[in-house]
Amino acid sequence: MESRELPTGAGLSVRDVVVSFGGITALDGVSVEVSPGEVLGVIGPNGAGKTTLFNVICGFVRPSKGTLSWRGQPMVRVAPDRLASIGIARTLQGVGLFPGLTVLENVMVGAQRFRKSGVVMQMLGLPWSDRDERRQRDRALAALARVGCDDVADRMPGTLPYAVQKRVALARALVSEPELLLLDEPAGGLDARELSDLGELIKSLASSVAVMLVDHHMDFVVPVCDRVVVLDFGRVIADGEPSAVQRDPGVLEAYLGREAEDSDALTTSGSDDAHD
Repeated sequence: MESRELPTGAGLSVRDVVVSFGGITALDGVSVEVSPGEVLGVIGPNGAGKTTLFNVICGFVRPSKGTLSWRGQPMVRVAPDRLASIGIARTLQGVGLFPGLTVLENVMVGAQRFRKSGVVMQMLGLPWSDRDERRQRDRALAALARVGCDDVADRMPGTLPYAVQKRVALARALVSEPELLLLDEPAGGLDARELSDLGELIKSLASSVAVMLVDHHMDFVVPVCDRVVVLDFGRVIADGEPSAVQRDPGVLEAYLGREAEDSDALTTSGSDDAHD
């Protein structure tokens, strides 16, 4: 899978989005933009609305107000299973790999948008289907190589360290050759060395795919992202360069629940954002 240049022009735009659940406002007039070639981090305390925002973008949740556009076109009723076809891919919290499939087979699942032969052709073993299968395999191997995991292609996911499973899940998203990659809690469950390695990998992707990641580890987000958006109680309370956001009094208050004299405490803080 060759690296490719990002298209110029509009990326993802979320404007004035409102989402409510049973009288509770999860997102309150949220506006976020991701430009081609940008790594954007969305952070915030537990319950801030981060995962809800991702679910709106992916079509799992429909906002009561607001608009979304992608590449300058409105995103209206885009079903989650059509995201890959319009150039958007998402990883899940955790890894979400199929335990009964090999690493290679798991990644091949992500390349379905490129499959030309139908199920009947595959069952009959027709030559066209065989060639299609080989192309899917080659794409999957290239995606695994891109994340440094081509040497485990024939292994089962459950036999691999968690950090390697995370990279396999990333390869499964990348194999669809998205223009926008959505990463949901990519830092979860990783130690300091693994976080550093993952951060370098994400930054290396920016030449060919825009990245929007949700996380609560400030020490991971700051060196990785070009820009950071902070949510608190469903509202955007900061949007800017990571170093500036890190020092923002409102952000410090949201994370620590009190005024802080400096940003060092925020760098090491983070809540277990299991639900959001």
